[in-house]
Amino acid sequence: MLVCDIFGSLQGEGQHQGRPTTFIRLAGCNLRCAWCDTPESQEEEAGKAMTVDAVLDRIWRMKCRNVCITGGEPLLQMGEVVEACRRLHRMGYSVEIETNGTIDFRPVQPFASICMDVKCPSSGQKSDLSLLQYTRDADSVKFVVAGEDDLAFAEKVLTHCPARGEIFISPVYGADERQIAAWVIDTGLPVRFQIQLHKYLEMK
Repeated sequence: MLVCDIFGSLQGEGQHQGRPTTFIRLAGCNLRCAWCDTPESQEEEAGKAMTVDAVLDRIWRMKCRNVCITGGEPLLQMGEVVEACRRLHRMGYSVEIETNGTIDFRPVQPFASICMDVKCPSSGQKSDLSLLQYTRDADSVKFVVAGEDDLAFAEKVLTHCPARGEIFISPVYGADERQIAAWVIDTGLPVRFQIQLHKYLEMK
């Protein structure tokens, strides 16, 4: 596996926000989002090659039973990620995968929950919306929004594309959070407003 970092922190977003979590941040991404908060993880060269055994040894030495595999785009390393998730699941860990929604995540779903980050117009990138049909109640969907165009896009997606699990609307750090919160209230869509906790606590 090409690993940027393995570290403990609080989960900053999604359905496990606020929970102590061990993060495995993998290197390499197939997108270049305008507001990416970990640009250092975009290139494969940023990662250190580690075996699955070595990664799991680091995890086992940490005391947290919640694991998040993120990036970059972790599913670019599908084979090793599936193996790591399978073994962690067998050991009783709770595992979540954060993905940009461009790669079919079904191979990891038997062993991990999915947080699909649907890319909005302000990101300059696109997710594969057909993947939303494969989300389950255990998964979640996230829209990181900067303003009205992104909100209109999110509403259109939620109206026309099937998605299961909890759905989050998260303002880009520095966006008009009150306006976005008001939109969540006014539309009545089945979504949850959520700020990115790690931005405010200045954590990894």
